[in-house]
Amino acid sequence: MKPLQAEDHVRAVARGDRIAFRALYDAASPRLFAVILRLVRNRAAAEDVLQDVFLRIWRSAPQFDVSRGSAQAWMVTIARNRAIDHIRQNHAATTRPDDEDELAQVADPHDAEASLSDRDGLRHCLQLIEADKRACLLAAYYEGASREELALHYGQPVNTIKTWLHRALATLRQCLEGKS
Repeated sequence: MKPLQAEDHVRAVARGDRIAFRALYDAASPRLFAVILRLVRNRAAAEDVLQDVFLRIWRSAPQFDVSRGSAQAWMVTIARNRAIDHIRQNHAATTRPDDEDELAQVADPHDAEASLSDRDGLRHCLQLIEADKRACLLAAYYEGASREELALHYGQPVNTIKTWLHRALATLRQCLEGKS
């Protein structure tokens, strides 16, 4: 879907146009589903989240403001936020009090045998990065958020986000190399 077409559809949805909503769903749902599936990693859950996303789009369309970003970026942000909410709810329901914190899991999510010293080192190095830049770094490399999504979320230009990520990675690399 072309950006102007998406914006026109969102404006029509804001006026309660169900035909425009259907067209928006048909055009945008594959991309939004891919964003959601990438995060929740479960097809059935992703389908449920997608339905919730379009319900939110229907309800929130009157608040869409093209001066803050494109309709596509707005919808992707809604999808990403709903997917993260789903993950948090699911994580809270399955987390035991003795589970490690999420930061520790970032050390190597595919290696259950990662040593505690490696995890502690990564945790220490991540703490050296400013909180907002650290959250941006984790969203980009752990959650798979795009630079455009991060720019929209943080209200910064894409180039600023790239700079934040570059500097955060440099700090992380320097700290981790000092640990080896």
